[in-house]
Amino acid sequence: MTQTGKQFKNGIIDQNPVLVLLLGMCPALATSSSMTDAAGMGFTTTAVLLCSGFTISALRKLIPEKIRIAAFTLIIAGFVTAADFLLQAYAPATADSLGIFIPLIVVNCLVFARAEVFAFRNGVVRSSLDGLAMGMGFLAALLAIAAIREMLSAGTLFDFRVLPESFPAVTIMAQPAGGFFAVGLVVAAMQLLKRKGKAGVSV
Repeated sequence: MTQTGKQFKNGIIDQNPVLVLLLGMCPALATSSSMTDAAGMGFTTTAVLLCSGFTISALRKLIPEKIRIAAFTLIIAGFVTAADFLLQAYAPATADSLGIFIPLIVVNCLVFARAEVFAFRNGVVRSSLDGLAMGMGFLAALLAIAAIREMLSAGTLFDFRVLPESFPAVTIMAQPAGGFFAVGLVVAAMQLLKRKGKAGVSV
């Protein structure tokens, strides 16, 4: 497998931010009650990870070690602000629905973790790919969690009905408790798949 392939496999499967590293759990729980909100948060976070990873890597030799955290905050905040303005301009409904969770990307532990452990220590291309891969892993996790919650609570996916009207809505899945339940299911499924994959390789 190529280095690029390994980075994407790492971000989406082996070190999935939500399902393996358990990073970014607050937005994962808060914005996954519907597929639309999950997609909006996932794509926005991916864009911030990609852009901040590229910029921090490009400037890493110019950023003094003692002020790196402040520099990371400033760079990430700039991209989050730009993303927030773009959402308000071109997707106001999504911006209103996500609300405070867009500005809170600035302090998302996932974004800071990748800036600290990868972008500040690697080249521009690898850092950009890492941001994209981790963002895609975050997006995939949010969509998987949201699919369970929206389908069981409303019988829809992306607001399109997929279950019959007679299906009894599991209203708790639209509430915070339902988010924890859905996360547990998806994490368990991910661990089961990884174990089966390892067993298949060993055979």
